[in-house]
Amino acid sequence: MMNRKWQVAKYLTLDFSAAAISWTIFFIYRKAVIEPQRFGIDIPIEFTNRYFLGLLFIPVLWILFYYITGFYDNIYRRSRLLELGQTFLTSVVGVVVIFFTLILDDYIHSYKNYYQLFFTLFGLHFGLTYLFRLILTTRTIHRIHHRKIGFNTLLIGSNEKAEKVYKEMSGQKRPAGNLFIGFIGVKNNDDRLLGQYIPQLGKINQLNEIIEKNNIEEVIIAIETREQERLNGILTVLENRQITIWGIPDLYDFLSGTVKTTAIYGSPLIKISNGLMPTWQAKVKRLLDVVLSIVASIIFLPVFIVLAMLIKKSSKGPIIYKQERVGRFGEPFKIYKLRSMVHGAENGTPALSSENDERITKIGRFLRKTHLDEIPQFFNVIKGDMSLVGPRPERQFYIDQIVKHAPYYTHLHKLRPGITSWGQVKYGYASNVEEMLERLPYDMIYLKNISLYIDFKILIYTVMVAFKANGK
Repeated sequence: MMNRKWQVAKYLTLDFSAAAISWTIFFIYRKAVIEPQRFGIDIPIEFTNRYFLGLLFIPVLWILFYYITGFYDNIYRRSRLLELGQTFLTSVVGVVVIFFTLILDDYIHSYKNYYQLFFTLFGLHFGLTYLFRLILTTRTIHRIHHRKIGFNTLLIGSNEKAEKVYKEMSGQKRPAGNLFIGFIGVKNNDDRLLGQYIPQLGKINQLNEIIEKNNIEEVIIAIETREQERLNGILTVLENRQITIWGIPDLYDFLSGTVKTTAIYGSPLIKISNGLMPTWQAKVKRLLDVVLSIVASIIFLPVFIVLAMLIKKSSKGPIIYKQERVGRFGEPFKIYKLRSMVHGAENGTPALSSENDERITKIGRFLRKTHLDEIPQFFNVIKGDMSLVGPRPERQFYIDQIVKHAPYYTHLHKLRPGITSWGQVKYGYASNVEEMLERLPYDMIYLKNISLYIDFKILIYTVMVAFKANGK
């Protein structure tokens, strides 16, 4: 059984310890070796406030740097060689920053001391960090190879190719950790070949339910050439989930999205990545979401209090309106807004608002035009349900209607929904499904071009719309 949070905690603890120990040894080295050269006398080793300040902040900054570079992602799929390269590069960059911010003004005897300081800190930090990581990663890999831990895997396909992949991967002396839970056929659901090894879990149209029920972590697509017209539909379901997808090599030209070729020992497979932004941008986006939402919550607190009193005074009902929406990977969540309609406006039946909707209160019209009703959604962002920028989340009732006209809408579920979006800036609130469909192309363009640059532009335009009060 794998506990990812516990595994991440181990790496965090070891990385923090390596940074703290290397900083301590480096501090002693400066006092014992470098400073005596400058002053010509032995310098007593005293742990000053500067040392303790560094001991507090430097390991935390290292952890933050590792997080941004994506080191703690996919924590059980580690390569010791790639880990060596990644640790080396991050150590170089981090030590350069520390050197120019904290060490450049040190007392030195000659410029050669700068080289000694730099390479000593780099050697200590890189050596200890990689040593600790190597021990933990090696132990994890050995546990995978001895089948003590693994990844629940679903095989899609039931014919010769699927059987070949299963036999190759099951017969490996050094297995990659795939625990085959079962398989799904694509067309005829023939279980004569694979059925003698693993159970058939259902039909292809039950893919979502099968993944949920069996806690599937990885999927291998091994379908025949004549079955490839079903591939797009299969990928639409899989790519909207936080699972790893593999395909066999001759599917390369048919697979959509970003792909990475790799080899799992004797079975070469293609990894189909559902990552849309570079790892560092995705991490920075999430950090900015949290930091900016906390800052915005503090800034808007007086405004929130005033609006809350006005809402309470203007009509009966709660100040905060909660509603279930569909979020990332199709997971439902509760969205929070300042109530802009009369209490019980829908009476249990979903109904979108229009510009002259009588259910909207007087203060509600102001809230909608300025988008101030969205203030409580900063809490949704901090929780991780939403992002500052992303496609607006909809209710399942309307999603079911949208997909009848635009089946590709579900691709938006790859992203966290946002407080604001390109479509929101362009059209404001949607009054009907037709307006949702008009807004959809802008969200799809955002999906294909997502970047921090685009996010900042959308945020700027959102602020402009709020100040002009021309939202709807």
